[in-house]
Amino acid sequence: MSQVTLPDTKDRPEPTTKTTLPAGRSPVLAREGIVATSQPLAATAGLQVLREGGNALDAAIAAAAALNVVEPQSTGIGGDMFLIYWDNNEKRLVGLNGSGRAPQGATLERYRSEGFTAVPGEGIFAVTVPGAFDGWCSALDRLGSGKKSLADLLAPAIHYAESGFPLTPIIANAWRLQEKKLSSFEGSKRTYLPGGRAPRVGEIFRNPNLAATFRLLGDGGREAFYHGPVAEAIVRASGELGGLFEMEDFDGARCTWVEPISTGYRGYELCQIPPNGQGLAALICLNILEGYPLSEFSFGSADHFHYLIEAMKLSFADKNKYFADMEHAEVPLEGLLSKTYGEERRRLISGDSAADPAPGAPHGSSDTIYLTVSDRDGNMCSFINSLFHHFGSGVTAGDTGVMLQSRGFGFSLEEGHLNCIAPGKRPLHTIIPGFVMRDGEPWMSYGVMGGDMQPQGLVQMLSNMVDFGMNIQEAIEAPRFRVLGGLEVAVEHGVPDEVLDDLTRRGHDVARSGGYEGFGGAQGVVRLPEGVFMAGSDHRRDGCATGY
Repeated sequence: MSQVTLPDTKDRPEPTTKTTLPAGRSPVLAREGIVATSQPLAATAGLQVLREGGNALDAAIAAAAALNVVEPQSTGIGGDMFLIYWDNNEKRLVGLNGSGRAPQGATLERYRSEGFTAVPGEGIFAVTVPGAFDGWCSALDRLGSGKKSLADLLAPAIHYAESGFPLTPIIANAWRLQEKKLSSFEGSKRTYLPGGRAPRVGEIFRNPNLAATFRLLGDGGREAFYHGPVAEAIVRASGELGGLFEMEDFDGARCTWVEPISTGYRGYELCQIPPNGQGLAALICLNILEGYPLSEFSFGSADHFHYLIEAMKLSFADKNKYFADMEHAEVPLEGLLSKTYGEERRRLISGDSAADPAPGAPHGSSDTIYLTVSDRDGNMCSFINSLFHHFGSGVTAGDTGVMLQSRGFGFSLEEGHLNCIAPGKRPLHTIIPGFVMRDGEPWMSYGVMGGDMQPQGLVQMLSNMVDFGMNIQEAIEAPRFRVLGGLEVAVEHGVPDEVLDDLTRRGHDVARSGGYEGFGGAQGVVRLPEGVFMAGSDHRRDGCATGY
C-alpha cells in the first residue's frame, strides 16, 4: 500500500470512534490528582500522598512500594524500574533507567561451565543486581516534592505488610500457579507460602519480614540496601545456592538519568527510554504504520490487524538483533529511528500475506506492574517496576522478604551477540514506560504490563486513540493481538471469527486466547483542557484509577 499524506493534526478535528465497543468501565476524571495502578490498595496509597500535598513522584513511589506488598508476584525492590516524568515546573521531560547489572562473575565462560546454553528463567543464575530501590531513591532526591520522606512513602506498604490485606482474584490466581516454584526455595517458601500454600482470594496475607526491611530502608535509605543488610542477605543467599554475587557487585548499582527517545505519529510524539529497554520497538513500529491510512479501516477488521501485526513483527526482528545495553554495545539508534528506515521496512509488507521477517540494515551513526500519576501542579509520572517472571527468580533473600528478579534471562549466551552476558552489563529489558507529547505539551502517560506485549500494547492503544478516536478507557478495553514469533499471533476474545478466518487466509498462524496473562494490563492518564485529567485502568487486572 502506498504512503498517504495526512493533514496536520492541529488543523483537523478529533477523530470519531469508528466502532462500538461493549460497555465497560467509565474513565475516571479529576482535577486535583489521579492515580491508576493494578491493585486498588496501591492506588489508594498513592492518592493519599497526593491529598497530603505530595507530588506525582512521591505518590508513584508510595504506590510502587504498596504494590510490592499486595502484588508481590509482579514487582518489588528486588527488581528493576524505569520512569518517564514530566516536570511541569521546568517544562521538561526526563527519563530514568533503574535497571540493574550482571554481577562481576557473570561471564559467558562461567555460564557455559554451569551447563547453560541459555540463561535460566529461575534460580540464582537468573538474578541481576536489583536496580529498583536505587531508582526510587534517586528519583525522590531529584523529583520529589520535598514534603515527604522516604519513610513517609513506605508507610502504607509497611501497614499492609504488618496488618495484612485480603488477596484480590487475579493476583491470588497468579500466586497459586507459582506454588511449585516458591516451594523450591526455603526463604520463599517461608515467606510466600504460609501454611504450605499460596493464600486464596479474600484470605489475609501478612509479610512481616518485608515490613521490617522497609522500616530499615526508610531509616537507612540507599546505603542500607546496597551496602548494608539487604545486599548482605542477597550475597548469603547467592552463596548458599552456588551463585555469583559478592558485596562488590553492589558498588556499581547506580541508575542512569537519560534523555527519552521519540518518534512522531500523526502529530503526536511517543517517548521512550532508550535501550537496554525495548521501547524503541514501539517507535520503529509507529514509523512503519504512519504510512497506512488506518482510520479508513474498520476497527478490528482483518486489514486493521494485519498491518499492525506485520509492522510489529518487523520491529521485533530489529529488537532481537540490535537492542542491548548502550554502555556495552553499539546500537544503531539513529538509523533505527529514521523515518526513511521506516519507509524501507514498510515496503516489505504485503497486504495479502503474512511474513516472518529478518532484521533490517539501518543506516546511521512476564511480570510487571505499571502505574501512572498526575498531580494538581501538572506533573505526570509514567512508572514501571518489575521482577520479570511471576515471583522473579523464585529466590527470596533470606528473611528480608525481598524477592529477587529474573532479569538475567534477558541476556544471550551467543558469543558476539550485542546482548551477550558480561560483567556489569544490563540485560535487554521488556519493561517500558510510555509517554506521549502533543504540540510540545504532555498529553498522555501510559503503559501496558506483560513482557513482549508491552510495545505491542503501547502501539495498539495509541492507534486506538489517534486513529479511531477512543478515550483512554475504551483504548484499554479494546481487544488486542499479540505477536508470538514467526507467523504465530494470538488474538483476544472479542474479535469476530470471520476476522480470524481472514487473517488465517493471509498466512497468519492465529490462536484465539484471552486473559491478562496473554495480553497484559494497562493503565493510563490523559491531560485534557482546563486542568482535567482522565484515567483508565485495565479490566484484565485487579486495579483501578482513582482521583480527587
